[in-house]
This record gives sequence, C-alpha cells and structure tokens, in this order.
Amino acid sequence: MRFFSKIVFICNFCFIIVVVLHFLKRAKQVDKVFDGSLTFQPLIGTIAILGYVAAIILNLIFLILCIYWVRKKKINIIPRWLVMTSLILFPIQFYYLFIMPQ
Repeated sequence: MRFFSKIVFICNFCFIIVVVLHFLKRAKQVDKVFDGSLTFQPLIGTIAILGYVAAIILNLIFLILCIYWVRKKKINIIPRWLVMTSLILFPIQFYYLFIMPQ
C-alpha cells in the first residue's frame, strides 16, 4: 500500500504540473506572456498522461482503499498528509476534468 500511495502522489503532482502548464499555454495564446520555452514534447506528454488519466483513476482507487483500511482500523500504514492531499485533490481533479469547460 505504501508503494501504491507513492505512485498516487506522483500522479497527483503530475496533475498539478499539467494544470499549471495548461494555464501557461492559455496565457501564451491570450497575452503572449509565455515564450514557449517548454517544448520537450515527450516529457510533457508523459506528464499529461499521468496527470489527466492516471491521477483521477488511481486517486479514486486510493481513496476507496483508504476507506477500507479505516474500516479495518489499519490506516496507520499510510501517512495522514498523503490521505488528506488525495482527499483534497480528488474533487479538484473531478471538477477540472469533467465539469470545467475547456
């Protein structure tokens, strides 16, 4: 479970990076503020896949497993800050991916 929680944290971090890159790209299109220095496409593509697809799916599975571990009284194996981070980021991910207009 600790390994899985680390993967979920990495995916959540990639989601934050993707959101920042999205707003930088939008600022470049609107205000010509960003000069386009982030052009390494394989890295950006990997971060986008982890941030968009894997983050919300793995975060949902992680939160379901956390509920299971709380019911079994074994939640102490996962750091509390990691559970809280996932719990805070999941509604943001859901809103950003499904509700917010692109």
